[in-house]
Amino acid sequence: MIMHRKIITGLLCIILAFPVLATADDLIMRRISMNFPEAMNSLQTAISEAGFKVSRVQRVDIGLTSSGYNTAEYRIVFFMREDEMHEIINQHPELIAFLPLKITIFAEGSETIVVTLNPLKLDEFFPEMEMQETFSRWSTEINAILDRIQSE
Repeated sequence: MIMHRKIITGLLCIILAFPVLATADDLIMRRISMNFPEAMNSLQTAISEAGFKVSRVQRVDIGLTSSGYNTAEYRIVFFMREDEMHEIINQHPELIAFLPLKITIFAEGSETIVVTLNPLKLDEFFPEMEMQETFSRWSTEINAILDRIQSE
């Protein structure tokens, strides 16, 4: 029951972290067979090696703990290519709420879960922007990042 509560709490936080409602089909998710500190380090390294810059790591666990949930390790990692982000924001300011890209990472026992909104979903919300190619590239790059840390 506690494990189900953690999963439900985690998914709720993920949904709240994104300004859109997401269903399971709209998420990119991986279960990583390593503890949280190792997975967190691998995630940040993989993001950097993919050409992105980690701009911020936000702790979510503090708020959950103060609300009575027992979780020690829960973060949102924000990342983007700075020049690309500035260019997109200048051309499409309506995307500001979705940038930088973000991946939520949290511990579940001895394993770690990483999850994010699939950038392809943005094309459904903003089809007039004609950014399908960019959203598709981001989706491919995020999947490669998560596949890499999952295989380590």
